[in-house]
Amino acid sequence: MSDEERDRAVEELGADVDATLSEATKTIEPGRSGFAIAVVVFVALIALLLPWAGGEPGWRMVAGEGGAIPRLFVSTGSLFGVLASAAALVTRRWWLSWVCTVGCWISSVDGLLAIWSQQSSPVSGHAGSGPGAGMILMWICVVVLAVQWTRLAWSRS
Repeated sequence: MSDEERDRAVEELGADVDATLSEATKTIEPGRSGFAIAVVVFVALIALLLPWAGGEPGWRMVAGEGGAIPRLFVSTGSLFGVLASAAALVTRRWWLSWVCTVGCWISSVDGLLAIWSQQSSPVSGHAGSGPGAGMILMWICVVVLAVQWTRLAWSRS
């Protein structure tokens, strides 16, 4: 093998290593956390079928029933807790794990406000009917997802 062939082979190997390193810095390896996230996303989907506010299931909150704050929570919880989490697990993109981290933390605050809004008294002065099991379960799921995504997102830093 001549010096020119050896230099060309080393350059090709260097370019191959650079391309592999560039791709590795853009992805995450969820491992066990990925399985835990998948299970929590499934539980969150079940929470959408359970009662949220006034006996209505969570999926009906999207249609506008149950008030503005529960609708905001079901929207952010479904968007970040279910859809973005599934997309991040499938694509394993690092930036998407940060989207899930921030979105799930925002959704956890929305959920706390939604639960509080169902317990507080409306204009009539009577106590609210309270949050349904689905709303509480979804809030727990979103908090667990926020913690899991935070751990995964920081693992690449």
